[in-house]
Amino acid sequence: MPVYIDQMNRTLEVPSAPKRIISIVPSQTELLFDLGLNEEIIGITKFCIHPKSIVKSKLKIGGTKALNINLIKELKPDLIIGNKEENERSQVEELMQSFPVWMSDIADLAGAIDMIQRVGELTDKNAQASKLIRNINSQFGQLNIPSQNLSVAYLIWRKPYIVAGKGTFIDSMLQKCGLINAFDVDRYPEVTAGQLSNLKPDVILLSSEPYPFKEKHITEFKTLLPNAIIKLVDGELFSWYGSRLLHAPCYFKSLIKELKSV
Repeated sequence: MPVYIDQMNRTLEVPSAPKRIISIVPSQTELLFDLGLNEEIIGITKFCIHPKSIVKSKLKIGGTKALNINLIKELKPDLIIGNKEENERSQVEELMQSFPVWMSDIADLAGAIDMIQRVGELTDKNAQASKLIRNINSQFGQLNIPSQNLSVAYLIWRKPYIVAGKGTFIDSMLQKCGLINAFDVDRYPEVTAGQLSNLKPDVILLSSEPYPFKEKHITEFKTLLPNAIIKLVDGELFSWYGSRLLHAPCYFKSLIKELKSV
C-alpha cells in the first residue's frame, strides 16, 4: 500500500486511488469535488457548502469540530482528509486509530499550494491538481498590490470579539492585499472594544464567516471607531485555501479599489 506524508509530517498508508473519501473541512471538500472526486466522496460536514449543486446530495457526518464518529466508522472510509486548525484533535486522533487520516496544516499560499499538490497525489488526480495550481499561481502572479499603508483589524467573531492575528492564513491574505495587520499577536486573540478603540486601525473588515457579520453590525463598529473604514468581506475568499483561491485575487483587487475610493 502506498505511503504518504501529510502536512503534520505524519506517515500513513493509503490505498491507491481511494474510493471512499470523507472530507471534514469545507475548503478541502470543494477542492476534492473540483479535482473530479464526486463519486469517491461518501461523507462531508454540514458546513461543506460548495459546490452548492452537489453537496446537498452527500451524507453529512456532523460539524468540523463535532464529528459523528460512530457514523464515520459505519461508513468505513479508506481516506479521511482534515486540517489541524479546523478539526478537534481528540476526534481526529480517535479516527486515526481506525482509518488513514491525512491532515493539512496551512498558514500561507505556499502551504495551500503544497496541500493541493499532495492531495492530488493522494487521490490519483495529479494532472487536475497541477492544472489548478498553475491557474492559482497565475492569478496571484498578476495581483501585485503595493503596500496601502493601512492598518486593518479582521474580525471573525462577535461576543466576544475575535480577530485574525499573525501566523494565520487570513493574515497572509491581508498581506497579499498590501494591508498591515493591526494585531501583532499570534493566531486568533479575543479583544475588547477598548483595545480596538485604543489601537485605532484604519480599516475594520467584518468577515462573513465563521460569524456572519451583516450590514447591521457596521453601526456598532462605527460608534466604536468613527474614523475607520468599515467593510463587510467574503470570509471564504480570505480563509478558504482550496480551489476557491482561484477567485481571491480578483476579489482582493476590487476590495482595495473600494478602500482607496473611501
